[in-house]
Amino acid sequence: MWSEWITSASVIGSVTIVVYILMIMLFYMILFFVAMRAIRRKANSLSFQNEEILHSSFSPPLSILVPAYNEELNIVDSVRSLLGINYETYEIIVVNDGSRDATKQKMINEFDMFEVKHQVRWSGLNKETKLVRGIYQSRIHPNLRLADKENGGKADALNVGINLAHYPYVVSLDGDTVLDPDAFLKIMKPIVEAKPGEEIVACGGSVGIANGSVVDRGYLGEDVRLPRNTIVVMQVIEYFRAFLMGRIGLSKMNMLLIVSGAFGVFRKDWLLEAGGYETGTIGEDMELIVRLHRLIRQKKSKAHIAYIPDPVCWTEAPEQLKYLKRQRIRWHRGLFESLWRHRGMMLNPRYGRIGLVSMPYFLFVELLGPVVELIGYVFLAVHLLIGDVNIAFSALLLAAMIVYGSFLSMGAVLLEEWGMGRYNRVADVSRLFWWALSESFWYRPIQTIWRCTGLVQAILGKRQEWGDMVRKGISVDQGGSGK
Repeated sequence: MWSEWITSASVIGSVTIVVYILMIMLFYMILFFVAMRAIRRKANSLSFQNEEILHSSFSPPLSILVPAYNEELNIVDSVRSLLGINYETYEIIVVNDGSRDATKQKMINEFDMFEVKHQVRWSGLNKETKLVRGIYQSRIHPNLRLADKENGGKADALNVGINLAHYPYVVSLDGDTVLDPDAFLKIMKPIVEAKPGEEIVACGGSVGIANGSVVDRGYLGEDVRLPRNTIVVMQVIEYFRAFLMGRIGLSKMNMLLIVSGAFGVFRKDWLLEAGGYETGTIGEDMELIVRLHRLIRQKKSKAHIAYIPDPVCWTEAPEQLKYLKRQRIRWHRGLFESLWRHRGMMLNPRYGRIGLVSMPYFLFVELLGPVVELIGYVFLAVHLLIGDVNIAFSALLLAAMIVYGSFLSMGAVLLEEWGMGRYNRVADVSRLFWWALSESFWYRPIQTIWRCTGLVQAILGKRQEWGDMVRKGISVDQGGSGK
């Protein structure tokens, strides 16, 4: 009787999981076609050219915030790339968040900075921050400043940057980010092209992985290369799926809940009204976007959050599993925190599509999906142990999980090649398709375990140390030698 009970339970569970996966696949297929249509429209549309935006009187000035913690390897090159961007009026505010390495001294030496002794005007964000120990100004570049503060985390550093910002639009960047020279023209295009009465409170863009490519003096060359490291290749594919399939589709339906912390632009008045970034959270970027959506609905505004598929910046990805594991556990904990903090929006008609579609999607697919997948692997193992009575269900379950993981990733690679074409070598494209096909057999199960670990830690309230994310650096010097 126990064997019959186990057999019945495994069959019912397997069928439930297959139905769950098929529903998710249907949702992703909708996102795929919405994204494909958006990419084709972008290719065929007539809009402001970069040069027009550069000299347009409608292009607002920007305050670029760069929080930096132990970024001595990349911070100088990141600032160099910012100083060379194509944009009319902007300021750069680097916030050194109590780094324990030479981040501050490298900035001071490289850009000839001096400490500002007079009183500095603050924007008036109604939120306490950690002590700011000093403000520094560059003698070479009048639009470059450095705020040195006690360590308080990325959200606290960004709040200090918001307080120092002078301009109406605020840009959030990671300290290790390398920008496309036209990044700000691309990301400001939806704002400049907004129709009368259309208000865009935030905008994000695609993030690329720079590992394997040559970054010289803060700039990524036109020859984008696929890294040799297999772990990084899988992250490249993940980024395609997240940015080109997920975020484009959600943005077109005004249901986007994430603007990457690596690069995003925000209306400063909305940031001030929303209260800035929430400290004490792991996923401060997602939490802010959810809070902005809440504010939009509460004000009964028609404002929305935009997204562009263009690659606007590049970042260094972890090359070892132990650092990737640490990162993914943090991300999943951040997802849990954001959904839990705003659980009152879940399935609430007052918040429209955000409450009825987007929040449930992030709950049942992004947050709880790994749990369902892990149960699926358990049921698959049970089927194999039971024998050929359940071989049909085993085959169906296995096929659904392979299609769910690998073929969706292959679809994301197709979107990249159709729309962006960043990897133009035949060998690179072939490797992308091969590793995308293999994802379900090794990489996805590992990710599933890590994400389940993050969920358990978040539910139990277990504190997780961030730890040091070891970086190799993604730049070369003028002589061409690696750092």
